[in-house]
Amino acid sequence: MLVREISDPRLELIYVTDVKVDKELAYADVFVSALEGRERSREVLAGLESAGGFIRRTLAGRVDLRVFPRLRFHWDPTPENADHVEKKLAELREKKQT
Repeated sequence: MLVREISDPRLELIYVTDVKVDKELAYADVFVSALEGRERSREVLAGLESAGGFIRRTLAGRVDLRVFPRLRFHWDPTPENADHVEKKLAELREKKQT
């Protein structure tokens, strides 16, 4: 995994949740999250912005495209939202059983 090649502690325990590339291949919107959740969003995005050039060059060397898109990083709250919904459902199940 490419993140393991970056020695920035801000990028530990993160994962890519989605990538959307525009039709012209000019931009790739990369959505990320971290195991610790939203409280790390600023530091993770800052780390990715800092390493963005390295990430783009490395990926361009590994992916066979004439032009490699510019990367834009975004925080994806979906995992945290899903966790919140799961907790609420578990609470409802528990109440129903009692």
